[in-house]
Amino acid sequence: MPRFAANLSRLYLELDFLDRFEAAARDGFRAVECASPAAYDANELAARLKGNGLQQVLFNAAPGDLDRGERGLACLPGRERDFREGVELALRYAQALACPRIHVMAGLVPPGVERAGVQPTYIANLRWAAAEAAKQGVDVLMEPVNTRDIPGFFLNRQEHAHALVAAISADNVKVQMDLYHCQIVEGDVAMKIRQYLPTGRVGHFQIAGAPQRHEPDLGEMNYPFLFDVIDEVSAQCGWDGWVGCEYGPSRGAQPGGTSAGLGWMKR
Repeated sequence: MPRFAANLSRLYLELDFLDRFEAAARDGFRAVECASPAAYDANELAARLKGNGLQQVLFNAAPGDLDRGERGLACLPGRERDFREGVELALRYAQALACPRIHVMAGLVPPGVERAGVQPTYIANLRWAAAEAAKQGVDVLMEPVNTRDIPGFFLNRQEHAHALVAAISADNVKVQMDLYHCQIVEGDVAMKIRQYLPTGRVGHFQIAGAPQRHEPDLGEMNYPFLFDVIDEVSAQCGWDGWVGCEYGPSRGAQPGGTSAGLGWMKR
């Protein structure tokens, strides 16, 4: 069975963020991921991880100004300085939290601009980030995101992501394969796992039920089957990464709602 990491930005919403570490450990998780942790003191986060026997396996670099609608900076011409500052901050947190990978959000294609027009900026930014991250043994991840949840997002398909990894040509740049996004955009998820996991370019998985992004046993995807596929292919190629649980509990922020919805993991 794959190793599961609790996404603390989406699970245990009834609790303050710092209290979610203990809740995740109590439910049997041994690893966590989250959105950008920069709002919290790195030493406090490290103490919560250590105190609960958890590993931080992923978090996002700064996404830009969310209130202005930004969803990452990597593809935005003219924002290179902001991008680099965000990556530098993320790498300081990665060092403090012993986190081996960071996700760099691609961002929205500016209005009136073709996707191909911003791709050189994206490639140059990722090459720079990869070189900086390599100094401390950290992987830089890119994630294809569906166009329904984030219209205009630069990166949507697995094929595009893997072509970009090849173009960037850095060993520590990998793809964050979110099976929820993959299902919505292109489907054929099991075959995508079989195609891409053996390449060594998949650094992390994420899961959620589709189409509503709740628990993975709710919706149209057969996750027990997909977990078996991950296990089978992992055994063949030696992949030993994590599967992040990036979904919104169907019970919302109801007390105990996340824990009550973990029957899928117990099974």
